[in-house]
Amino acid sequence: MQYPDDLLKNVLTKTRRIAVVGVSMNPVRPSYYVARYLTLKGFEVFPINPGHAGKKLFGRTVNASLSEVDQEIDMVDIFRRSEAVPPIVDEALEMFPSLQTIWMQIGVAHADAASKAQARGVTVIQDRCPKIEYQRLFGELRMGGFATGIISSKL
Repeated sequence: MQYPDDLLKNVLTKTRRIAVVGVSMNPVRPSYYVARYLTLKGFEVFPINPGHAGKKLFGRTVNASLSEVDQEIDMVDIFRRSEAVPPIVDEALEMFPSLQTIWMQIGVAHADAASKAQARGVTVIQDRCPKIEYQRLFGELRMGGFATGIISSKL
């Protein structure tokens, strides 16, 4: 799926609180290092995983579900299989009236759930990673030798 860079940059700029659904406690899992990276970039990350509920991750207690989060969330980042997306989106829409974004990780997409969220005015991004997009859009990938297409200096 294609998303304009301006849209992605806007989402990542205005987002402050992110619930990461399906976060792992294993540091080699993508959900762990994406959540860690977002925390290091100053986002408030709320880890969600029923298998790890009650444990601490990045200074926060892992919640079993979105309904246990006691603060408003700007973005829900989904690290679950596509077929698991609809109830997560339903719960997010119910729990967070001012939810701005549903973000589905690489390989995750669900057209019906996306349409439902979009009908409520929520931005939906599917099959993308916020860590990768943040690094690409804010110039961090160039440090690793990647061509980002973004000119960051002038002669």
